[in-house]
Amino acid sequence: IYRLDIRVSLCLISMLRAKMNSLIILIIIILAGFIFNIAIEFLNLKRLSLNLPEEGKGIYDDEKYRKSQEYFKVNHNFLMLTGIFSLVVLLMMIFFGGFDYVDSLARSYTDNTILISLMFFGVLFFGADFIDIPFSVYQTFIIEEKFGFNKTTIKTFITDKIKGYVLTAIIGGGLLALIIWIYQLTGDIFWIFAWVAVSVFIVLFAMLYTSLIVPLFNKLTPITEGELRTAIEGYCKKVDFKLSNIFMINGSKRSTKSNAFFSGFGAKKKIVIYDTLIKNHSVGELVAVLAHEVGHYKKKHVFMGIIQGILQVGIMFFIFSLSIGNSFGIGQSSFHIDILAFLLIYTSLSGVISIIPNAISRKHEFEADSYAKETYSADALKTALKKLASDNLSNLKPHPAYVIVHDSHPPVLERLNALSV
Repeated sequence: IYRLDIRVSLCLISMLRAKMNSLIILIIIILAGFIFNIAIEFLNLKRLSLNLPEEGKGIYDDEKYRKSQEYFKVNHNFLMLTGIFSLVVLLMMIFFGGFDYVDSLARSYTDNTILISLMFFGVLFFGADFIDIPFSVYQTFIIEEKFGFNKTTIKTFITDKIKGYVLTAIIGGGLLALIIWIYQLTGDIFWIFAWVAVSVFIVLFAMLYTSLIVPLFNKLTPITEGELRTAIEGYCKKVDFKLSNIFMINGSKRSTKSNAFFSGFGAKKKIVIYDTLIKNHSVGELVAVLAHEVGHYKKKHVFMGIIQGILQVGIMFFIFSLSIGNSFGIGQSSFHIDILAFLLIYTSLSGVISIIPNAISRKHEFEADSYAKETYSADALKTALKKLASDNLSNLKPHPAYVIVHDSHPPVLERLNALSV
């Protein structure tokens, strides 16, 4: 009996040591990711200057440039505050057994593995979002309001939250339940079937996003007969681009910032232009922006983006399948706890992971600009880019390291230089 007690004690000590080692590795990864992002942000902050650079004189005047730099600094400070706060909350959840508590709470209501997982992530999601609400309110109604961007009302803010919760529960909860169900059926090779299932979802989402999701939050209005539609149709005919779905979105419902985007493919492809963009730009500039979006389609960027996303998901599922059974010390190992541990690591390394996808995206932006230049007008697109940068208070000279890690679009000055060649 004495020898058995010693063996059990040694086994428990060995298990505890392994758990502590895994936890230490997790903490190191989380802190390393945080320090990496902070370092990149501070490099970007060091580029701050109140003096308008020579190459920016066609975009800003001195006063508006100072405003753009102030906007950048305020957002930087806010990001630092929220980042530190989130890190502290996460470490407290880890060290004080918060994830174990939520897991035990979910298990006290049901023995069904899928329901336990849904309850576990549901509590974490809504808890995190509830904590984030004061920060979201401050950013929307204080920072964005101060710089003249905010058009969101309290009613819209609350409605968006409720709709977001419902969509997260249906889409996020549905995908999670499906993945767990697949794991229960297929075991170690679950990642292949989960990859296929999520890939189908990615394709359907890309096709139906503008038709099903966007209308829940914004009003899409077909651009009617007139000078703009005539110009758009003339350009599309010139480049042999079949497009019947041209919409204006009421982006001014939430912000004065402008944008345009392309979604879908085949018969489901749509180009959506913000009403703020239409308000602030000439017909020629709008067609140039449209030409850029058409360039993404003609160069097969939309298709390549979907393939890239599918490949990333497959790699992610495969790596996760190798880590099943390791909760990295944040709780008793189970499928949903292992998912959480993997997501914490993946999120912490996201800055490094995103470098290659962002590089590809920036290359695509240059190619789409070049297409617009060749098929329509470099000058019109340059004017549109300058107005967009000014209206959105864009940072003209971000640090190269920040661009490499975080930006899916090249800095506007680089795009203007490329268009001038």
